[in-house]
Amino acid sequence: MNGRARWTVLVAVLALLLPPAAGTASAADRPTVRLSASQAGTGGSVTVSGSGWRPRTLLMLLVCGQAVPTTGVRGGTNSCANADGRAVTTDAEGRFRRKLPVAEPPVPCPCVVHVATATGPGAEADAVFQVAGHAVEPLPAEPLGGRLSVFTDTRLDGSDGLLTWFGAPAERTLVLTVGNVGASPVRDPVFQVGTSHGVFAPRWEEQRWRGTVRPGAKARIELPVDLAAGAHGAYTVSLKYGGRVLAEQPWDVGRPWGVTLFWILAAVVVPAAVFRAGMALVDRVRPRRTAPGPRIRLPGPTLRLVGLRPRERARHSSRPSPALPWFAPDRDPGAPRDDSPTRPATPTRKGPP
Repeated sequence: MNGRARWTVLVAVLALLLPPAAGTASAADRPTVRLSASQAGTGGSVTVSGSGWRPRTLLMLLVCGQAVPTTGVRGGTNSCANADGRAVTTDAEGRFRRKLPVAEPPVPCPCVVHVATATGPGAEADAVFQVAGHAVEPLPAEPLGGRLSVFTDTRLDGSDGLLTWFGAPAERTLVLTVGNVGASPVRDPVFQVGTSHGVFAPRWEEQRWRGTVRPGAKARIELPVDLAAGAHGAYTVSLKYGGRVLAEQPWDVGRPWGVTLFWILAAVVVPAAVFRAGMALVDRVRPRRTAPGPRIRLPGPTLRLVGLRPRERARHSSRPSPALPWFAPDRDPGAPRDDSPTRPATPTRKGPP
C-alpha cells in the first residue's frame, strides 16, 4: 500500500470516528433572511425572503436603526419604522417571500431588516440594509456593569377564577431565572414588562425587582402581569431589561362567557319587567266601572196566558202589574190612588121579560 492510499484510509477512519461539526447542524436550523438589494431610498421597496423558520408562522418585517446582525436591535421595536412594517406567514417548509417598503427609522443607521415571529416561541433574524439618505452614526457604547441574561425558560403561573369568567382582569405571575454575566453586581433592577395582542406592539410597564444579583450568581424573578377587564384572545408577555428583550411567553386568554350569559338574561328579563310595569300603570290610569243602579221596569204588552188551567190563569191574572207613578195616561192626577186590583164587573142578571 503506497503513501497516498494510506492517507486515504486514515481520513476515512477519522471521518467515521469523529462526530460531525455542531455548527453545521445549528446553522442549518437557524432562520435566515435575504434581501434583493442592500440599499434603497425612502419610497422604494426591497424584497425580503427567508428560510429555516417554523412552518405556518406569522412574521413581522421591519426596517430598524441602531442595529447590526451580531448584537441585535438597540431599543427593540422603538428603533424601527413600525408604521411601514409588513406581516407574512411562512409556508409548510418554513420559507417566505414579501415585498417591504423602505422607510426611515426613528433612529440613525446602521440599519437592518429585522424579521421576528409574532406568535409562538420567539425567533428573529436580521439582514444588513442601508437606507439611502438617512443619517449614519456609530452605535452608543454599552454601559459598563452587570448584565442580566435569562438562564431558564420563562413561564406564567396562576389560573383564572370565577370572576374572570364574568370579565374580571386576568392575572398571572411571570417567573424566570436570570444570571449576572457582567463584572459588577446588579441592585434593584428595573424591568419592563410588555403585553401585546396579536400582531400589535407591546405596551410596556416598568416594574422594579427588589434584590441584588452578584456577578456569576443567579436569581429567581417573579413579576405580576395583568390585563384589562374583558380581555381575551392570544397575548404575548415580553420582558425587557437594558433595552434588550430577554424573554417572551405566549398567553392564551379565554373568552368571558359569563358576560355573554348576563346580556342574554338581561335581554329576556328587562323586557318582561318593562311590560309588567306598563300593565300596572295602565291598570292605575284606566277609569273604573261604576256599580249598576236600580233597573226600571216598564209595563210591557199584556200577555195572553194560553194553555193554563182556569185556576192558574185566575191566579196569574189577579196579580197587579207594576206601574210607574208618573205613567198613568187614563188617570186623573188629582184623583185618589187606588192600589187595589181591579176586578171585572159582574153582569146584572135580569129576570124574564
